[in-house]
Amino acid sequence: MKTQRADNNLIQTLNLGGVVAAYVLLAISLWLSTEVPLATKGYWGMGVLLLTLSLVNVVKYRFDAQASIDRIKQLEDAHNERLLAEFVTDKKA
Repeated sequence: MKTQRADNNLIQTLNLGGVVAAYVLLAISLWLSTEVPLATKGYWGMGVLLLTLSLVNVVKYRFDAQASIDRIKQLEDAHNERLLAEFVTDKKA
């Protein structure tokens, strides 16, 4: 279990590094592009930031939905296990 958590931390760190690198490269690209007006640069920057925010929300809601499905499955499995245990105990008595 501890290895899985370490792997998750490594993956999250790599993903965060990728996002930071993408923002840095975008900022350099916008800064160095002399033919594009400042208003257009700002529009592109806002678009990228809002897209990132939207993607974070989509991923969060997908994780929440999957966690909900997993929790319901655990409850159903526990209920079925209890029913089987009661059935087996009634047969012996």
